[in-house]
Amino acid sequence: MTEHEHGHEHLEEFVILTDEDGNEYEFEIVDVIEVDGNSYAILYPVDEESEDEGYVIMRFALDEDDEEILVDIEDDEEWEKVVTAWEELIEEEALEDDEDDDVQ
Repeated sequence: MTEHEHGHEHLEEFVILTDEDGNEYEFEIVDVIEVDGNSYAILYPVDEESEDEGYVIMRFALDEDDEEILVDIEDDEEWEKVVTAWEELIEEEALEDDEDDDVQ
């Protein structure tokens, strides 16, 4: 589904996901985080009509050909852990930005 190569310096900035009806949607990969040994992509829709949907979080997995793909998070507990980890990361970055602003 994506050509993102996890673990490398190069990060694909955009990915196209296809829903169950065959509709394609383009997302920007905003961040990649690790939680409990799994990697997750934080995606934001590029299409203005989809921006109301907000951020999408998907887990990296391997398909039957060992190709890296993005899959939905279906477990509520896993979802909550990832959302909490990402929110904490955003808060840390905001605090660092504030500290940088104070120094100048």
